[in-house]
Amino acid sequence: MKKYLYTALITTLLFLVAGWFDLFAFADASPDSAGVYGTWISLIPPLVAIGLALITREVILSLFAGIWVGALFLVGFNPIAGTTQSLEVMIDALVDADHIAIIVFSLLLGGMVGVMSRSGGTQGIVDVLKKFATTRKRGQLFSWFSAFFIFFDDYANTLIRGNALRPMTDRLNISREKLAYIVDSTAAPLAVSAVITTWIGFEITQIQNSLSALAESTSDVALATQLQAGADNAFIIFLHSIPYLFYPILALAFVLMTIVMRKEFGPMLTAERRAYSGGGVIRPGSMPAADTSLEQLQPIEGKPKKWYNAALPVLSVIIVAMYSLYTTGASALEPGESGLRNIIGNADPFAALLWASFTGCAVAIALAVFQRILTMNQALESWVGGMQSMLMAVIILILAWGLGGITGEIGTGAYLSSLLEDSLPLALLPGLVFFIAAVTAFSTGTSWGTMAILFPVVVPLAISMGAGVGFAGGEHYGILLGSISSVMAGAVFGDHCSPISDTTVLSSMSSACDLIDHVRTQLPYALVIAVVALIVGELPAAFDWIHPIWGIIAGLLILYGILKYFGEDPESKPVS
Repeated sequence: MKKYLYTALITTLLFLVAGWFDLFAFADASPDSAGVYGTWISLIPPLVAIGLALITREVILSLFAGIWVGALFLVGFNPIAGTTQSLEVMIDALVDADHIAIIVFSLLLGGMVGVMSRSGGTQGIVDVLKKFATTRKRGQLFSWFSAFFIFFDDYANTLIRGNALRPMTDRLNISREKLAYIVDSTAAPLAVSAVITTWIGFEITQIQNSLSALAESTSDVALATQLQAGADNAFIIFLHSIPYLFYPILALAFVLMTIVMRKEFGPMLTAERRAYSGGGVIRPGSMPAADTSLEQLQPIEGKPKKWYNAALPVLSVIIVAMYSLYTTGASALEPGESGLRNIIGNADPFAALLWASFTGCAVAIALAVFQRILTMNQALESWVGGMQSMLMAVIILILAWGLGGITGEIGTGAYLSSLLEDSLPLALLPGLVFFIAAVTAFSTGTSWGTMAILFPVVVPLAISMGAGVGFAGGEHYGILLGSISSVMAGAVFGDHCSPISDTTVLSSMSSACDLIDHVRTQLPYALVIAVVALIVGELPAAFDWIHPIWGIIAGLLILYGILKYFGEDPESKPVS
């Protein structure tokens, strides 16, 4: 009861403070978003949601509180109109075509997992993996390497791996928090840095559009020619920027380090000691984002538990997703375009994931029914039960999207991007961009939205300050590359830290982990990696002190030292 009281009191207090500032600092503005848009006050709604979620662990109430405070800004602090506006914001978030596709994909995948569990396929996989994943270390290594089999999309990577790996990690007493961390901190870093992913088309388009718009707006003919040439070679610029993706690369490596070295620190150490000592793979009293305890998800006694009843549906999802990406991408190619990179870049990932998850459901049901492990009625019940287990996460997703919509309407991203000024030293630009991108992603809960906000600001700003003149091989080209990569890397970092991020929610959902527990355990690791990336990567590379590869090597050595001297083996002693 205290948590609900704290939520109400803190929300009311922040609302009154915001109202006081709005009244006195913006007295000349009308009582709508005009006095808030693009100002520091636009940070209050996401801060309310994130702060309350971390303090009270009541995610749904906290997210709604953030939406409500933001809605109050839009309607002139009328509480009734603000509540109505809050509901409209959530409806707008729900009816977005891409959001619906993600929800349906998540529900279908949950239904597939339900059938797999009920038919004994999941238990069969666990039984097979007993021969290979015999220790906690081997189980985590398998979880880490599995990311590279589903590298092409972060949503698919997160949802498929979490659901498929959870029974194995539970058997090995690996905490759900560690599983969620492995899943979350390998999905987006791979998607942002690999050459063939569903992200690449978006990233290249953002770079290309920013350069083309700048070329059209400048009166300098020579510069316009250079800018258009850069736009035409946006893919090459993207490739050149990959070594500057310090945070994603170090994040991938750090996950592996914690596994190989068997070292943890902070809340993750506590969680792993709890799981290893028999205290449970989830924290007592936690609220997992997905409910796996439903009766219709448990295997039927006396029925065979065959591993391929789980392996084949998952494999069909991967195959159909890859095939669908290829076909949708190939059909969307412009005349003269070719190549796998262009095909994947033009693909429709949401359609591909929908077809893939539907196929997985059909395969799982067909296998269970044709082998007479389940009747059709039992298979459909388990399918519905699997979707039902995803209900909590879907609600959180809708609220997170709604909060993202509110931050867009009150200009949170616009305010953060306005903090980038051309009065600072050029070499500090990549580091500042990384910080602004991280704060934007943390506040809005979206890495793609962050890139869409910042790319049109960062690329022209960097060029106007003298970065990338002549492009490849030109003066300060490394700073342009660092600024571009900092947008992407900062977006991923902020996404990892934010409890309102869709990928954070999906990682918790697929791993059946409490959302706030996942954030609390992952946050210290993400912060340490980000600081190291900034100190030995972003800044030295921008000042041209070192090649980015040496920055990555230095970062790996520092992270190794941190784990070695500050980390502890969770198996070394039982939790007190």
